[in-house]
Amino acid sequence: MRTDHVSLWPGPPPASSPDSDFMPYLERLPAPEGTRSPRGAVLVCPGGGYANRAPHEQLPIAERYRDAGFNAFVLQYRVNPNLHPAPLLDVSRAVRLIRQNAGLWGLNPKQVAVCGFSAGGHLTASLGVHYGLGVLNTGDPLDDISCRPNALILSYAVLSGKAFRHAGSFTNLLGPNADPALVALMSLEDHVTPDTPPAFLWHTADDPVVPVANSLLFAEALSSNGVPFELHIYPSGVHGLGLAEARPHIATWMDLSVEWLRDMGW
Repeated sequence: MRTDHVSLWPGPPPASSPDSDFMPYLERLPAPEGTRSPRGAVLVCPGGGYANRAPHEQLPIAERYRDAGFNAFVLQYRVNPNLHPAPLLDVSRAVRLIRQNAGLWGLNPKQVAVCGFSAGGHLTASLGVHYGLGVLNTGDPLDDISCRPNALILSYAVLSGKAFRHAGSFTNLLGPNADPALVALMSLEDHVTPDTPPAFLWHTADDPVVPVANSLLFAEALSSNGVPFELHIYPSGVHGLGLAEARPHIATWMDLSVEWLRDMGW
């Protein structure tokens, strides 16, 4: 399937490590021909522990959302040796670019969902709770465009920086011996507010890598703040399932997330 590559930054990306020359970009999958326009968009953030970007959580996911009638994108964001805030700058920039080009790409700028897996789920939820951080404004005209997502889809996401955290993701994102204040900032369940976007979460109860408590704690925070959410906990399954095509019951998450978006008018 043809995709369009869209550079995120006009020059060197802000906050990049001197040890990295990676240039982050978007892969765009337009909505199918004949689809009602404008339609909502889904931006996919693959996982990989902030060390890489898992291929099976990229185009295979975006293609399913595209086939459901949405405009779909994959974010190729910076990972280690790039540290916070580099990945968050990339996802915020991506949302702003999608909204800036809404007319050109035939999408509704008020219907931009971000879908993340594992550490990509942490990146997704980070934007959901920290879209107002001053560090996300780089002095570019796009700063005037909101980077707040309209919805979050969190798949076996790394969310908490406390007892149930995935240590590797936090080390890759924040570096070794990170400032406790920065760890607290990125423990996302503590930063949910009534303005956090609605969320769809799914996890397996016995995930051996990212404990299910991550999704449960975040869902509890959403509930406490009156933020609409849908939560699915499947009884058993390994981490990193992606579409889970070999597990038909777990694979229902994709259709459920599409229905959830459609129920909100996507």
